[in-house]
Amino acid sequence: MKPGALLGRLEGGLFLAALAAATVVPLVEALGRPFGGIHVPGSGEWVRQATLFMAFLGALLAGRASQHLTLSTAELLGSGRARRAARLFSNAVAAAVTAVLARASVEIVLAGRAEGKLLPGGVPEWVLTAVMPVGLALLAFRFGWGASDGAAGRLAAFATVAAAFGLALVPSVAVSLAVPLVVGILLAAILGAPVFVAMGGVALVLFFRDGTPVAAVPAEIYRLIGSPTLPAIPLLTAAGYILAEGKASLRLVRFFRALFGWMPGGLAVMVAAVCALFTTFTGGSGVTIIALGGLVYPMLREDGYSETFSLGLVTAAGSLGLLFPPSLPVILYSVVAQVPADSLYMAGILPGILLVGMTAAYGIREGRRRKAGGTVLPRFSAGEAARAGWAAKWELLLPVVVVVLFASGIASMVEAAAAACAYSVFVTCFVQRDIPFGKPLAEVLLKAGSLMGAVLLLLSVAMGLTSWLVDAQVPAHLLEAVRTSIHSPLVFLLVLNVFLLVLGSVLEIYSAIVILAPLVAPMGTAFGIDPVHLGIIFLANLELGFLFPPVGLNLLLASSRFGKPLATLYRDVVPFLLIRAVGVLLITYVAAFSLTLPRLLGKGP
Repeated sequence: MKPGALLGRLEGGLFLAALAAATVVPLVEALGRPFGGIHVPGSGEWVRQATLFMAFLGALLAGRASQHLTLSTAELLGSGRARRAARLFSNAVAAAVTAVLARASVEIVLAGRAEGKLLPGGVPEWVLTAVMPVGLALLAFRFGWGASDGAAGRLAAFATVAAAFGLALVPSVAVSLAVPLVVGILLAAILGAPVFVAMGGVALVLFFRDGTPVAAVPAEIYRLIGSPTLPAIPLLTAAGYILAEGKASLRLVRFFRALFGWMPGGLAVMVAAVCALFTTFTGGSGVTIIALGGLVYPMLREDGYSETFSLGLVTAAGSLGLLFPPSLPVILYSVVAQVPADSLYMAGILPGILLVGMTAAYGIREGRRRKAGGTVLPRFSAGEAARAGWAAKWELLLPVVVVVLFASGIASMVEAAAAACAYSVFVTCFVQRDIPFGKPLAEVLLKAGSLMGAVLLLLSVAMGLTSWLVDAQVPAHLLEAVRTSIHSPLVFLLVLNVFLLVLGSVLEIYSAIVILAPLVAPMGTAFGIDPVHLGIIFLANLELGFLFPPVGLNLLLASSRFGKPLATLYRDVVPFLLIRAVGVLLITYVAAFSLTLPRLLGKGP
């Protein structure tokens, strides 16, 4: 076996072991609590270490598959010489920044070794922490190797790594080049370097310029991994991917078609409902359009809907459902903005129903026009609805399981996420038997691992930049500037909507949350906006940004999935964009949509 393949198998095996530990340990804690407190000694610490392994091994999986989160702007380059030059430059910068992060994280390992802390069972903590520098070093190598298909390009990329270490040896020169270095790093991000490279690289330059040890960046990474809610992110990601790779989509489509197919526009309502539920499982990663697009688009066309309406609906519906539990972006916002996840979940239900309902209402309008043209609708069959509901009961129950476990206090967020992950494995492998337990399941989990690693590494590195911003009092200065020019909370919310809409169309949703939430949250507090309401406004705007030209994520995915030019999709989504914009404005200015349920359930102010 070639060394690369052997290394890949080792990475995959260790990742799966870490995911299994992060799932089993919280389940033991939750199940053992009613039986005299049966638990795993040091369970919290072991889950933390498992999350650390998932972050860096998942990052390696993402690097191997070229799936680290990037800006959508890179898609505008097309192919040819310009794209090859952008690839070389962006990968060279990514290799250099990641290599410096690897070197800086060695300091964290050495500090841990000197401290001599032991994990339960006598395992030195620094031994497991070493996954940080090892993972980052391997990732830097992959970026350098992937910079070009030729030896000259790869040599240039590794020379960039050497130059980065060389600058550290001449501090006065490095400080004088701080601005050009930041510009170069941001340019690399625009040309295709992962967003975590931009955030980590800028943080390294700024800390170095201020005379602060650059180990501050990986120190923030390690600190964040200790967040009590963070392990829920990889666990919910795994649950969503397992369901997406099985036949859950077919069962859900059958159920919602039986439920709504008899009414005018019923098929369009079905598409909105099933896409919303599927996005709830899979988050805003674009899986919905890829997994469901090829299934529901032909159904719409065969049922007589126009190509313009069908494309627009599938593209727009691909981001519905981000506000419903157990949506991953809600958890991520909770971690970044320090807002309780249970309150956000409760607050998102009515706004989510509003957005789904408005999209479905437009579908009903279109369906009435078709009926007026002589289209014959099928009759409602209670028997088929019952049979389809019974077939899809396991998928329909998953959000209920998470909400009941968490909202009732029976389990913590991480324990509920672990239950969701175990539930999806049990249902998909042993009840529905869509995915055989063993190698096929492992392949699905490794695919999910790429997204887990990309999100966790981005979030962790972003905390380093956030730390510098706080030290430099940037949020305070920004807040003061906003308060000087904007005095009304209503005007602030309108400006915020436009700001999030524009940036949400360029930034991938996880990147947008990590970058923007720490800046927006204190501003909302200053203007007296409830933090939970602000979180729903934030997420609803990002959901709308998926459809906003020129490079909203759903537009790019639909263009690729259906082989349609972007210009065509711009036209097709306009009605849905306007409808959703009205919905976002209602959510923004009618706080009752967000706050009624949390207040009724004792989760709000």
